[in-house]
Amino acid sequence: MEQKRASHWADQTAEKILAEWGDRDSYTCASGITPSGTVHVGNFREMISVDLVVRALRDRGKKVRFLYSWDDYDVFRKVPLNMPQPELLEKYLRFPITMVPDPWGRDESYARHHEVDVESILPKVGIFPEFLHQADRYRSGRYSEGMRRALEMREHLKAILDQYRDEDHKIQGEWWPVSVFCSACNKDTTEIEGWDGEWGLSYKCECGHKEKGDLRTRKGAKLFWRVDWPMRWNYEKVDFEPAGKDHHSQGGSFDTSKHVVQEVYGRKPPVTFRYDFIGIKGSPGKMSSSKGKVVDLPDLLRVYQPELVRYLFAGTRPNTEFVISFDLDVIKIYEDYDKTERIYWGTEKAKGEEHESYERRIYELSQVGVVPAEAPYQVPFRHLCSLLQIHQGDVEAVLASLPGLKPCQIEGIRTRAACAWYWVNECAPEDFRFSVSKPGQKAELSDIETQAVRHLRDDVVARLETFADEKAVAEAIYAAAAAAATDGKTLFKAAYHALIGKDQGPRLAGFLGTLGKEKVLSILAVY
Repeated sequence: MEQKRASHWADQTAEKILAEWGDRDSYTCASGITPSGTVHVGNFREMISVDLVVRALRDRGKKVRFLYSWDDYDVFRKVPLNMPQPELLEKYLRFPITMVPDPWGRDESYARHHEVDVESILPKVGIFPEFLHQADRYRSGRYSEGMRRALEMREHLKAILDQYRDEDHKIQGEWWPVSVFCSACNKDTTEIEGWDGEWGLSYKCECGHKEKGDLRTRKGAKLFWRVDWPMRWNYEKVDFEPAGKDHHSQGGSFDTSKHVVQEVYGRKPPVTFRYDFIGIKGSPGKMSSSKGKVVDLPDLLRVYQPELVRYLFAGTRPNTEFVISFDLDVIKIYEDYDKTERIYWGTEKAKGEEHESYERRIYELSQVGVVPAEAPYQVPFRHLCSLLQIHQGDVEAVLASLPGLKPCQIEGIRTRAACAWYWVNECAPEDFRFSVSKPGQKAELSDIETQAVRHLRDDVVARLETFADEKAVAEAIYAAAAAAATDGKTLFKAAYHALIGKDQGPRLAGFLGTLGKEKVLSILAVY
């Protein structure tokens, strides 16, 4: 089993962690973000990438701490375009994000609002980190030793940082590795004036306030990012943390932090990998074109089942840029997942043993919890969209139409149906949507089209139950067109106009069976 697992990138990373840090009972994996705005799918890629590696380690019997840091002691630098009450938020620029009020009025701060949005939805995709709030940790004095160490090593830190800068950007003059939020105005518009070699740090602020405070007790001091990150690696004993391609660029913050954690804090850097950007194709909903809208995890979960969300990431190497679709490609993604599921449960053959092993592992990692005890009921997404439109969104009617559905399988179909109905109404192209004509409702058809519809009704629909399969129905449809002295294209167009008032629709042979003989006959009776 270990050998089979090793083909997946999460398992390869787990093996790398074990090789780098040795065989221990427990490991620490970390991730984090500044909650300065909506946490979007690009940020989510880091969360789920870490979660997949955490699962791979736990599958090897290891204990794992999965830390997720809210960097809510960072500076509030700008107001994102999609925020309410921008005039209110602008008054808090240069404050720590944790002190910016929540413009929605729901939570105790702007930062906490974005944190709650994420913390409340992550369990839906099976992700359960241990959340760390950096504002609390700095203010409580946890990092006072780390800050003092940075002050003691500030000349060496300056030299390290300068190694990664060109001549025009090297640090000039006196430099300090810490910044301070003023205790009078709460802004970071401060300048360090001195350090007493122990715990005392003096600063002055643009507002006119001056102060000397103790690093162990005053609440405003914070390390700059390229020192803060490695300090926390050391403090939390982090064994693995990935980073985006911007941080992983040559001479970027990860390179600098590796150097700092080794030479200043005396610890090896964590195992890492680079994850790439995510593109968006199509619209996640009608509101997505609004100014400043970004795509977040709730947007994904409106269109994709939780297992499908995990599958999107589990099935793609982190260093590969990929696109999350909300257009017709959604159908293909559901089809791909369903194929992986059939391979896992042995109802479809894989290309070979290695491919089967890889697909099985992707399926395992795509599950929100453990793999279900029996195979889920499969309804192709495209077909489910048709069923929902036929029944005008009535999920109960759809469930009643599915043969052999077991009680334990119903919840999964409900979830998929909710995603399908949202996608049809909010994301699907207009020509994909339809509503079934009511009996007595008559489309305007030419004489030849009317003749074609009659032959379809009398030669095909009236004896629908006699055909062995959809292929036989399709052959009968073309025979009906010939009997009406026209071609298939004319018949298809006429049939769709009569049934759904459009030029085209779901594949006709299957659609007739889905609608059912009696319903189709009642609609076509007026012709």
